Amino acid sequence: MNKLKIHGLQQKALSSLGKYLFMMVLAFLAVSCSKKVEVTGKVTGGSPLERIEFTEASGVATLPVINMGVDKDGNFKGDFEAPKSGMYVISYAGKQNLIYLKTGQSLNITGDAATFPTEFKITGDAKGNNDFLQQTQKYMTEYTQKVNMQDNMNKDEGAFLKALQKIQADLEKNIDEVGKKTGADKEVISWKKNDVRTGIMSIIPQYEMYRKQMTANPAFANSKALKDYELKLQEDKDTMVKEHPLYRNYLLGKMSEDFQKYATAQTAGKTDMITSEVFSSYLKQRKDLSQTAKDYLLAFVMAQSDINPSSTKETTDKVTSIIEKDIKDAEIKKDLKKVLFVLSGLKKGEAAPEAALIKQDGKAYKIADSKGKPTVMMFYASWTPYITESTVPILSQVVDFYKQKMNFVFVNFDDTKEQFNKTSSAMLKGIPGTNVYAEGGLNSDFAKKYGIYGFKLTPSFIVLDKDGKIAGRNFFNLGDPELVALLDQLSGLKAPQVAPEASLQNDLFAPEGELQPAEGSTPPPPAPATK
Repeated sequence: MNKLKIHGLQQKALSSLGKYLFMMVLAFLAVSCSKKVEVTGKVTGGSPLERIEFTEASGVATLPVINMGVDKDGNFKGDFEAPKSGMYVISYAGKQNLIYLKTGQSLNITGDAATFPTEFKITGDAKGNNDFLQQTQKYMTEYTQKVNMQDNMNKDEGAFLKALQKIQADLEKNIDEVGKKTGADKEVISWKKNDVRTGIMSIIPQYEMYRKQMTANPAFANSKALKDYELKLQEDKDTMVKEHPLYRNYLLGKMSEDFQKYATAQTAGKTDMITSEVFSSYLKQRKDLSQTAKDYLLAFVMAQSDINPSSTKETTDKVTSIIEKDIKDAEIKKDLKKVLFVLSGLKKGEAAPEAALIKQDGKAYKIADSKGKPTVMMFYASWTPYITESTVPILSQVVDFYKQKMNFVFVNFDDTKEQFNKTSSAMLKGIPGTNVYAEGGLNSDFAKKYGIYGFKLTPSFIVLDKDGKIAGRNFFNLGDPELVALLDQLSGLKAPQVAPEASLQNDLFAPEGELQPAEGSTPPPPAPATK
């Protein structure tokens, strides 16, 4: 073979090798940069009516990042884009626990329905960090049960300070030992130490208050040594305020008295100021706080006070303005806006967005198909609590009354199309309307565009006018007087009047003189908890 041909073959081989290496690099980057967390597991004795949710624990007014169903054998599976590595809350059947997750991880979680997720076991990438958390928490619980804090509170300041320092030293020693044994990441070890320090520093203001009462001296104040120790516990304030909601509570507690005085002066003679507005103004004159601390504290207060399903449009508009002007952190700003959208829903007058929906026969369905008549859309799933008993009977009466003048579309958010077919055929049998499925359930494009989360499937309702535009806010009760008035207005009909003491949800369309006993109505969903 001549040299030229050999050289050509070598070049071709090198070119192929180069492409292979290039693809390997791309694959590595894709894995290393992935934020996806893959979860599998089994809850022994678990129920398909219960759901597993993961929520970022350190965020502000956070929404679940995933909502997974459990099959008849207790198995579950899912994946989600984790906002960041850190602490998450895992929820199931009204119980919660903390779990540390890193972006790009795969893990398996198992437990028993009676105790899950209070107790669980993990295998896979997340095992070391979560074994560390479970072991240190067990030690901390046993240790603190032996500590007589009331006895420590009765000590003089010097002895009280030494007691706190010993508690910190003992707990941090255990953290280091368990961290080494389990191979926990340094970020998790640091988080746990800050968790301990936050708990200890929260006791110090209580000591000052207690000593004021015990000494009958309202001017009593902690000594410089105790104050210096309190400051030392929070050397990395910005990290603590980002990662520990308990630290945010601590800071708010420290400024509570000062804020109350400020608020009293600012709101004198005014009746239209909301808490978020006053607190935002207060933070601007606190030069001792970093912008990071101000952003997290303001978001924390907003989520606790003014961001909820019952907020008026005026309140929501004010909150939106404060978020835009006063929150500087882009991620916090984005999270708060998302929560506002989910709770307040699409705006009245805007066109209902199109998103992928399919009918029972597998054909596509478009929102535009309902134009020409006003439309009521119901959002539900098979695991919606008590829907068959509390909603379907009243829904049947509502549809029967308005069906000549309005369209009814029932949007299902089950995990699979097969489950949708079973649920819609059984649960809504005989009720006129169009049954459709949001492909992907709560992970669907439709859920994202309409802000649908598990807590909104009670079920919930929205109403479109004849042009396919949003006609009103989200509703969670078929007997809501505002919903009844809206249906009457759009249809030109007039719903029968009932006695004021009767439950509108159940008696709205009962024949005159034949009102049935009132039952409990479905409440609106709670605002997402701030963790």
